[in-house]
Amino acid sequence: MRKLVSLFMALVMLATVIAIPAMADSAQDPITVSVFIGDPRDQPASDNKIFKKIEEEFGLKFEFEFLAGDLDETLGVKIAGQDYADLMDGGNSAEKLISAGALIDLMPYISEEKTPNIYNYIQPYLKRLLNDKGQLFIIPNYGRYYNTEEYGMNYVNGPAFFLQKKVLAWAGYPVIKTMDEYFDIIEKYVAANPTNDKGQANEGFAILCDSWRAFCLFNPVQHLMGRPNDGDVIVDIDNNYKTEAYVIQDYAKPYYKKLNELYHKGLISQDTFVMNYDQYIAKLSSGTVVGMFDQTWDFQTATDALTAAEMFDSTYQGLPIVYTEAEAGKPITEHYLNGTVINVNRGFGISVNCQYPERLVQFMEKMLSDDWQKIVWWGIEGEDYSVENGRMVRTYDQIQDAANAVWKNANSAYVLTNSMPKKQGKMDDGNSWDPAVQPENYYLQMNDYDKDFLAHYNMKRPLDFFNKPITLAPYGEAWQIDVTVDQAANDAKAAFQDTERKMLPQVIMCDASEFDATWQKFVDSVNAIPISDFVDFMQQQILDLVAKNS
Repeated sequence: MRKLVSLFMALVMLATVIAIPAMADSAQDPITVSVFIGDPRDQPASDNKIFKKIEEEFGLKFEFEFLAGDLDETLGVKIAGQDYADLMDGGNSAEKLISAGALIDLMPYISEEKTPNIYNYIQPYLKRLLNDKGQLFIIPNYGRYYNTEEYGMNYVNGPAFFLQKKVLAWAGYPVIKTMDEYFDIIEKYVAANPTNDKGQANEGFAILCDSWRAFCLFNPVQHLMGRPNDGDVIVDIDNNYKTEAYVIQDYAKPYYKKLNELYHKGLISQDTFVMNYDQYIAKLSSGTVVGMFDQTWDFQTATDALTAAEMFDSTYQGLPIVYTEAEAGKPITEHYLNGTVINVNRGFGISVNCQYPERLVQFMEKMLSDDWQKIVWWGIEGEDYSVENGRMVRTYDQIQDAANAVWKNANSAYVLTNSMPKKQGKMDDGNSWDPAVQPENYYLQMNDYDKDFLAHYNMKRPLDFFNKPITLAPYGEAWQIDVTVDQAANDAKAAFQDTERKMLPQVIMCDASEFDATWQKFVDSVNAIPISDFVDFMQQQILDLVAKNS
């Protein structure tokens, strides 16, 4: 019997020895990685040069599924059927995937020894990134700055009230600060210019209400009150972090009353409340939308289209619009810009269906190397940029190419790398990771229209319209708090947002004589949810984060 056991053990050991090199070789076998992106995008070209380079070095091909329809509904179907791609980007609803157990914990695959690039990437933010069990499901795709604590942008990438540059030029380049000034210039411009130079009707103010992007309908009030983006709540950092749902407060009413007036003046189109994201982008790309509230990254596709068509005067300048003291009930200082924020729970998670998680973590690790990050951000040296006296530069044509959607589909892996961790700030040699932040590119290669536009304001950057970023609060930004961990709070938030989507358009479109009654009906409906289940949860989470991070 002992001889049989000894023989069996010897065979096991021999098999193990033989298997080890086989596994090492098979780890580099070509594989196809399935990818879900919670955003509508175009498929990359079959001969995309960056994806070819990735395939050559890593043996990876990618099959993409991009969002078609409503994000929450799509994720709901996937969760019900456990239909998960290897890499999942759940966009602004990623918490649904985490809550459903769709993603694996990445921390067992991450260490200072095995993944030094990823470890260094997340290490300063571990308190914010790890849950109470020490788990990490998504490596953030943005917000990790190197060699600088500065905001590092030449333009506002987040929220603002946007206005076409030609409107400001038409009005003589005024400095617009208040809500009344902003909407007054829109009204006067459309009255004087009912159509654009192509004969298309100008639309005064567009409001995107599609799915999670309905923040364009909800969020303006917090910024009018002088606060940066905290999502669905406003936080009084000077009053023990008092938290409230701002959209039902008395100070929210003047904004929606103003929108009601604009609607009845024909400056807001009725279809703005039902158009989907693609239709919204098409409108902006046509140059017919005079103004909107949004975040720059959300309509970048339209900006690229306008730039590619050299419709520079129809691109948008972000403006830090705030309430007057009478509207707010107190003096307001504009604080649209926050300190640098790691993008918690935004980016790729690896699903429980993935058969090679370690290989994908190692892929992300190597893609965070300096050499690959230059390719991610800048492209191929000699083709997409050059180096002069140690500085990375692009020609005007190269900058135009980088903004062209067709070119990007063939020459950039953006559809993948946008969801992956990436370096921001400065390289060790002083060059900027983001080409748009590199001074040589931004200032010297700016188109003549934009140079002249900024010169009229005696400014060098679109960001100069805004106050400098304030210090990030100890809790980060409240929109990053995962509400799915508390069922009552999560249900209340979902009901709250659903009520906003349904009833705020009614508030905006109702007869002026019925505005007060319609507004009160909306407020009563929100309070009946009850909204306190959500707000009280947020308040406690914020206080806990302050205590944890202080």
